[in-house]
Amino acid sequence: MSEGTLYDKVWDAHRVTTLPNGQDQLFVGLHLIHEVTSPQAFSMLDEREMEVARPELTLGTVDHIVPTDDRTRPYEDEAAEEMMQSLERNAADADIELLDPTTGDQGIVHVVGPEQGLTQPGKTIVCGDSHTATHGAFGALAFGIGTSQIRDVLATGTVAMEKKAVRKIEVTGELGEAVTAKDVILEIIRRLGTDGGVGYVYEYAGEAIEALDMAGRMSLCNMSIEGGARAGYVNPDETTYEWLESTDYFAENHAEFEELRPYWESIRSDDDADYDDVVTVDGTALEPVVTWGTTPEQGVGITEPVPEPSTLPADKRQRARDAQEHMSVEPGETMEGYPVDVAFLGSCTNARLPDLRRGARVLDGRTVHEDVRALVVPGSQRVSAAAEAEGLRETFTEAGFEWREPGCSMCLAMNDDQLVGDEVCASSSNRNFVGRQGSSTGRTVLMNPSMVAAAAVTGEVTDVRDLPPTGTPGSQPGVSV
Repeated sequence: MSEGTLYDKVWDAHRVTTLPNGQDQLFVGLHLIHEVTSPQAFSMLDEREMEVARPELTLGTVDHIVPTDDRTRPYEDEAAEEMMQSLERNAADADIELLDPTTGDQGIVHVVGPEQGLTQPGKTIVCGDSHTATHGAFGALAFGIGTSQIRDVLATGTVAMEKKAVRKIEVTGELGEAVTAKDVILEIIRRLGTDGGVGYVYEYAGEAIEALDMAGRMSLCNMSIEGGARAGYVNPDETTYEWLESTDYFAENHAEFEELRPYWESIRSDDDADYDDVVTVDGTALEPVVTWGTTPEQGVGITEPVPEPSTLPADKRQRARDAQEHMSVEPGETMEGYPVDVAFLGSCTNARLPDLRRGARVLDGRTVHEDVRALVVPGSQRVSAAAEAEGLRETFTEAGFEWREPGCSMCLAMNDDQLVGDEVCASSSNRNFVGRQGSSTGRTVLMNPSMVAAAAVTGEVTDVRDLPPTGTPGSQPGVSV
């Protein structure tokens, strides 16, 4: 097993005891809750007449089912209103801070934790959401948990888990034009498969990873779960510390920042750490990646052909045939020119300020295709406000995008933001399985935010690097910040 990695150090520091079943009981440093997966857990506590053990280490927000257009209360969707009231009541009863839409801090759970400064290196973080791995971008161990585990964390401040192996994924070199962290993780999943990470956590390293900003690292870690990994993380460094120091939390507690920094440095993986597996990816060889099928592993570089199923491993051939039939794609052809009906820029993967900036740069001086319905959904109210201050909202709306209120939106379609019939969506989200975006015949093509904007403009999957200049300063798509 691994030794000397960040995973080993943080796991050992948070182990309370080893249980008779072999699992370790871990202390939880931050528990994030939202309106969809928490009501049942609170009900379980009520049935046992138990109280929340550590409300000060718990933070609530609303994101999954909350509407992104009309937020007049009560919500038109009765289920959304019921879940909202349940979370409001439970948070108030337990004295848990809740970031609802009246606070100006509401947003997707994996966006608000980091921007609040609560996601920190060396913490154990859990949430009833599979994409909790996002927080590993800060050097935290972050896990999605189920309802019964939410109950356990609320009741005890701990969670029981089995320790996993550690795979180091080194991405070497410098990423090319318009290539982002989203393309890196799609390429990793394409190579290793959606089940390739089962039994592992992923440590992301190498020059290309170190050059990413925090938004990019969060996008990367966010989709670790799509590759089957239990979690993903990046070792903390100066980029991490600069982000943390800029948050409100550490602006008000700078002495704590200085006190914690030596600990953050100490948990970095040792130079001679032992890993259970190492994978190397040449970052300089990557191009924008798009999916052609119904899992994140079914992807290709934008100039590469869709594979012939017979060339794939035997256990993947029928799945590929089914996916190609659902998506109406032909092996041997590239995804360029594939018609698009909807463009969605949002989700916990790609709805932060740098993501919106990328999309806006492409849209500046351009107009959404007349046959495309385009939505941009900021990851939080803070992201939305910052984007508006920079003029990004104006750029999007003038181009023809709908500017929505923060939430998960079309990523999982638990509100009215859904595909209709067999519409094709160019999406910056994380999953493309059948029915994910609200229609059993709908089709989802995953891509980075710049590529979503390019598809919105042309009405088809387009290599953003090939868009002609508009003559508008700053609108060139070839900047991959």
